[in-house]
Amino acid sequence: MDAVTYSDPFTPEECEAVYRCIFERRDIRAQILPDRIPDDVLARILRAGHHAPSVGFMQPWDFVLVRDHGVRERIHAAFCRADEEAALMFVGERAKAYRNLKLEGILEAPLGICVTCDRSRNGPVVLGRTHQPDMDLYSAVCAVQNLWLAARAEGVGIGWVSIVARDDLRAALGIPEEIEVIAYLCAGYVSGFPTRPDLEQRRWLDRMPLRDVVHLDRWQGRELNEELARQLE
Repeated sequence: MDAVTYSDPFTPEECEAVYRCIFERRDIRAQILPDRIPDDVLARILRAGHHAPSVGFMQPWDFVLVRDHGVRERIHAAFCRADEEAALMFVGERAKAYRNLKLEGILEAPLGICVTCDRSRNGPVVLGRTHQPDMDLYSAVCAVQNLWLAARAEGVGIGWVSIVARDDLRAALGIPEEIEVIAYLCAGYVSGFPTRPDLEQRRWLDRMPLRDVVHLDRWQGRELNEELARQLE
């Protein structure tokens, strides 16, 4: 079978759009509007998720779309329980700051998307998982990122709700025990995208300098050459 290849690089304008999408992607917890995402837009976003890279081309993901308000209420109740437990893990000023954070938009968002991973898909032996068996999980996370970037390009906000027990999500969504829950995402149009991530704006943490997380040849290896070090500033 003949393979079709693409050799032309993106134009500067196309590259700029790609990088803009990456740098302007945000984890949306507020600013969510109730407007329904049109089916054609939603289909494009899901198709982007479905075109994520996957080990052995196993495509382990499924996407559970959650529109029913009653189901979202169950998930919100599960979040509230987990949120209270999480708040008790912080102390002092950190605990106070935590309680002032907006960490989800489960009820405000018109749509939830639960991304799962079927670890048995394509049989017990999958190319690329023979020595790193968790690659299927990482593949499903790639689907989340693809979906997220496509949503940003469409003007749709995405918020990842991780403060919720996976078993509670399974119960609310009827997900079988053998299927791994990867992410519950709140999706909806927004009144605006923040210029910086919310946790950065609130000084929960600062963005680490890129130069501090780049290593040459081995962990904490040789010094970077001067030009690369300058470019990473």
